[in-house]
Amino acid sequence: MYLILAFFAAHWFLSLFFQSVFLHRYGSHKVFTTSKFVERIFYVLTYICQGSSFLYPRAYATMHRDHHSFSDTEKDPHSPHFFKDVFGMTWATVLTFRDHVKLARKASIKEGNYPQWRFLDRVGSSVLSRLLFGAAYTWFYIEFVPAGMWWLFLLLPLHFLMGSIHGAIVNWCGHKYGYSNFDNNDHSKNTTPIDILMLGELFQNNHHRFPNSADFGHKWFEFDPIFPVLRLMHTLRIIRIRKAV
Repeated sequence: MYLILAFFAAHWFLSLFFQSVFLHRYGSHKVFTTSKFVERIFYVLTYICQGSSFLYPRAYATMHRDHHSFSDTEKDPHSPHFFKDVFGMTWATVLTFRDHVKLARKASIKEGNYPQWRFLDRVGSSVLSRLLFGAAYTWFYIEFVPAGMWWLFLLLPLHFLMGSIHGAIVNWCGHKYGYSNFDNNDHSKNTTPIDILMLGELFQNNHHRFPNSADFGHKWFEFDPIFPVLRLMHTLRIIRIRKAV
């Protein structure tokens, strides 16, 4: 049982880490710069860790930029205030994301300065890749779930849809529950203390105020667990954190 739970936790946090660092902070907001070689490493690790729920980086970036431009308005691709439940919001987001994928495939690599690696984008978004990752997760559970603990198999759908689940939690909770440090003319909230389970992504009110800041925390008790990792990589010259504007 503990091996299964450890595997689930590893998948949860590694997938979330690369979604936050590579897709969100780097791809969407350019809070740090890095070499093309390191960008490709981030790309590969994001693909491996997101697996069956790999999110096309350029499409993620352009859709997320729309979220900031039209936060909690009818043009927001995933504001919870226009849906009865999180499932309706998530399905609408999936449909909008598909449109952004189509646009991303037609765009020039240099257009908008968003990350793009056409080979891995195509592979990671393919049905075959998603099925192979799904089969790998299923095999692992069949192999290691202890006899009589069938309920652990209920975690499998979370593995299959990990990236989308993370996005749904952030967009739903981060714009409905919690407190605000700033008036951003939207409904963005800081959802503390469960933010720690989302690696800083639920400091939405802070992030909407300072979208180009590498640190999503603002007050003394708001700890963004990813920021120290970014600072370490900055110190090691793996990345260069940009000043927020």
